[in-house]
Amino acid sequence: MSEPTEEELQAFVEDVEFLVKTLKEIFESDNADFLIDEQNEILYVKLEGLNDYSEEEIEEIAGPVLEELDLDFEEIMLLPL
Repeated sequence: MSEPTEEELQAFVEDVEFLVKTLKEIFESDNADFLIDEQNEILYVKLEGLNDYSEEEIEEIAGPVLEELDLDFEEIMLLPL
């Protein structure tokens, strides 16, 4: 498989940033950050205020967003910031 082009990489980063911004808005977080573990294909999204939600609430709120965007990660982890 060939290396991604600059345009493909930029589109990928924009998709991740859009996801983080969307999660930040729906969880009413003031701050958010993310880390991509390329080797394990995991996206870590850190959100301020995530501690205020139960695991079930987080899954219920974030599930539809994560399914809709369908980024190419093995796993997307939401963590408190």
